[in-house]
Amino acid sequence: MIVRNWMQPNPVTVTGDTLVTEAKRIIAEHKVHALPVIEDGRLRGLVTRQSCLRASDFVARAQSPDEFAFFVNRLKVKDIMVRNPATVRASDTMEHTLLKGQALGVGQFPVLEDGRVVGLVSANEIFRLAAQFLGAWEKWSGITLAPLQLGPGVLGRIATVAEGAGADLCALYPIGRNEVPDVSNAPRKRVIIRCVTRDIGAVARALEAAGFAVVEVNAELNSAPDSARAPQ
Repeated sequence: MIVRNWMQPNPVTVTGDTLVTEAKRIIAEHKVHALPVIEDGRLRGLVTRQSCLRASDFVARAQSPDEFAFFVNRLKVKDIMVRNPATVRASDTMEHTLLKGQALGVGQFPVLEDGRVVGLVSANEIFRLAAQFLGAWEKWSGITLAPLQLGPGVLGRIATVAEGAGADLCALYPIGRNEVPDVSNAPRKRVIIRCVTRDIGAVARALEAAGFAVVEVNAELNSAPDSARAPQ
């Protein structure tokens, strides 16, 4: 999954001389978490919603007319922005972006291509991607299998057994690290099965009869509220 296909393209940007009050308004109006700061076509910094809120909260707590006047009329983005922010490339993977964000404790990255900012990727995009993987906006039934050794053909066997019991498979997700040390090179992971079926119990029983340990069975679910439907 390439960043270019999941990022917010052509993000709204500001300059270092933009007032913080204006940046705060833009962030709220466009419902974003950060704005790249661009000078002469190059990335100079990143101003986040958190930094804007922190500045306004300081003024509110100070309760000083002078501080308020400075915040409204003189405090600029360049005074509070993150300078030389961490970035990713449009050709990077979302997996790389997630690991980089975890390592750096960063929730948003400007996306660069040939030195230009072409997008923004944040925790929102990663969350949306994870929600789509989990079928959060779809109706499905689910079965979770206990950790098993994922050698050649194992997922195919699971699919065959489930389909033979009447499941219309949506997805199979091996998930987790090697949970039980094994002398072989094959990983041991839980397998989550997403499917549409009239009888999820029958599918679970068929999997158990085939030697797979079932640890969780979920009947048809669709927990996402209407306001949280997947973007088109």
